[in-house]
Amino acid sequence: MESYTIQAARAVSGEITVPGDKSISHRSIMLGSIATGITRVTGFLRGEDNMATLNAFRAMGVEVEDDGTTLTIHGRGLHGLKEPEDILDCGNSGTSIRLLTGLLAGQSFFSVLTGDKYLRKRPMKRVVGPLGAMGAKIAGRGGGEKAPLAITGSKLTGISYDSPVSSAQVKSAILLAGLYAEGETVVREPHLSRDHSERMLRHFGADIEADGPHVKIRGGRELAGQEIVVPGDISSAAFFLVAGLIVPGSELLIKGVGVNPTRTGIIDILELMGADLTLLNQREVSGEPVADILVKTSRLRGIEIGGDLVPRAIDEFPVICVAAACASGRTVIRDARELRVKETDRITAMAENLRLSGIAVEETEDGMIIGGGGSFVPFTADSKGDHRIAMSMLVAGLVAPDSSRVDDIDCIATSFPNFLALLEQVARR
Repeated sequence: MESYTIQAARAVSGEITVPGDKSISHRSIMLGSIATGITRVTGFLRGEDNMATLNAFRAMGVEVEDDGTTLTIHGRGLHGLKEPEDILDCGNSGTSIRLLTGLLAGQSFFSVLTGDKYLRKRPMKRVVGPLGAMGAKIAGRGGGEKAPLAITGSKLTGISYDSPVSSAQVKSAILLAGLYAEGETVVREPHLSRDHSERMLRHFGADIEADGPHVKIRGGRELAGQEIVVPGDISSAAFFLVAGLIVPGSELLIKGVGVNPTRTGIIDILELMGADLTLLNQREVSGEPVADILVKTSRLRGIEIGGDLVPRAIDEFPVICVAAACASGRTVIRDARELRVKETDRITAMAENLRLSGIAVEETEDGMIIGGGGSFVPFTADSKGDHRIAMSMLVAGLVAPDSSRVDDIDCIATSFPNFLALLEQVARR
């Protein structure tokens, strides 16, 4: 288990590019593999999570060439995947296992999905349940609640599903199954979750209609290979946005970041807190909005965060907690129960780590109350195997006196392999 000691910084400055969007990278492999013809992907994130998805499709007969810059995917068509000879290992990736469960449910073969010790603890019934209503045959530990999941491909029928949670993974799993289902498949969410699947399905030619949190897809239509340019991941940029805001004397430009409206909750929340953020050079790439983001040190204030802001920033809440710790006044986070079923229980994990760093935190059932003021003390934090907890506490270490340590940082490689190198590149001491 690797640890890292982070030194306090006097400023954060420079110009950086963050790795490609993890969510879009996953989907480019999945849709490119079941499309006809060639799909070329540039900007693909070569983190462990995305490589788990790539390796799964290679195991199902998909040829993928990688020259280090561009992935060339030789699509096999909607029904061209082959039965894998072994269990498909999704590592730590919830996106891989949940979306693959939907995609594999309509195949003509048997497959088994598993993951690491953290992934095997995460809830799967939220996708297994609606897929079962479509006719999927899926067995797993705890009645399908936990991986490994054994999937016997079967004939599917479209359903109309009102999801109790706003989850892009749940929605996407059902939509991918809907590609193979007879008739229409409809998904409705309480609030609109990230819509990368809808955008990319449309880009590949799927018969899909989306109206906010209401999505409809019709099965049977073949997809066609596409050129995909993956923008920088706003979830990765978020750590540097917060670093630039909380470290005095900072000014940082982050280039080529995806600013999909379903993902910019982090920007909206930080601006409500008083952040000085400017979007420059806004454009559209492969159906996704992209911009450069300029961030400057700001005096943040505590706010209340809840409602439809939550699903639009669900992955960024660990580092939002760090921003809240540096704000004046208290920040109240509510309606964020979904954080309890991420790579770890992120509510409890962040509350414990912030307390260790000298910040007053009250944990609630669906969020937390964070006392601001930025009165950090040197700390030793435990990531609990969660990459976003690890990176968030390393950002906190930039404003704690002297030096602090974060344990179990190996997990960072799942989403942001060069995070530490970039952090040290921009930190001025």
